[in-house]
Amino acid sequence: MPHNPHATFTVDSAVELAVIERSGFVESRHIGSAVLLSADGSVVTELGDINTPIYARSALKPFQALAAMQSGVPLRGAQVAVACGSHTGSLDHMDVVAGMLKAAGVREDQLQCPEAWPQDETARNWLVRSEKGKSRLAFNCSGKHAAFLWACTENGWDTHSYLEPNHPLQQRIRSVIEEYAGEKIAHLGIDGCGAPVAAVSLKGLARGFSHLAKAPGDQSFSARAATIATSMLDYPWAVQGRGEANTMVMDELEIIAKIGAEGVLAMATPQGVSVAVKILDGNVRATSLVALTLLAAAGAVDIPGVASVLEKVVEPVMGGGQPVGKIRLGPAVSALLDQ
Repeated sequence: MPHNPHATFTVDSAVELAVIERSGFVESRHIGSAVLLSADGSVVTELGDINTPIYARSALKPFQALAAMQSGVPLRGAQVAVACGSHTGSLDHMDVVAGMLKAAGVREDQLQCPEAWPQDETARNWLVRSEKGKSRLAFNCSGKHAAFLWACTENGWDTHSYLEPNHPLQQRIRSVIEEYAGEKIAHLGIDGCGAPVAAVSLKGLARGFSHLAKAPGDQSFSARAATIATSMLDYPWAVQGRGEANTMVMDELEIIAKIGAEGVLAMATPQGVSVAVKILDGNVRATSLVALTLLAAAGAVDIPGVASVLEKVVEPVMGGGQPVGKIRLGPAVSALLDQ
């Protein structure tokens, strides 16, 4: 049956990646697809459909940031990481983004991402006390949008239409995504923040992360790509937030990790072993467990280290304030550990 060009893969072509067990009873099942690539880009593990396009959502942010840097934006340090990030809106996050806007010579109200309350409680309380209300700086994509605006001011591009698909920056972003994914974008839509979002395959997403992760140790890749990978690992708090899953994975395992909405996650080791996961129902709670298990089963990351991180990032199933169950790997994933 030919693939529907306006739909991701189906239930029939997915596998059970994880289950939710409560009091010894399997309550829910997460189905989806996942792929693990070796450093040379060959497929090591293939679970479900890895070739049909998915919206990669915020997992594409490192490539969007790379396009901004290729457009002359002089991002440095935490600025790079927050441009790649889906942050929690902490005071530190907002401060970095505000600094980017100042350097670009633009105002906060020129950001075209929505206003939001911070996920970070301290920052939210500060906005309430100061009677500032919701802020565009607190929206999880504000770093990406600040980098977009900065690219416009660096090049004399229009700042009002920076989210339009035909804007010079968005055209460059598409070229970068296709270059790193090694495939054409299958479909272009509008992300939650208003920016264009590309549909690529899980295999293409994993391939892109492999190239990024290898860049610091391979001079055949661009220095800007190397800067992105290095900055994500040097400033993991800026990519998501202190205590958040992506941040802890990068901080403790030193592999780049980027979540995307609707059940998407991509990771890659410095050697270029990469993994991409899509949970069909859009829930992200099993993504870190599945992705890290695939990496551990392939010998790409240290199993004790992975176990330590998973204890912190995988939420227990609670009942009456006490743990009564857990997220458990589906048979196709757990079997990889026995090989």
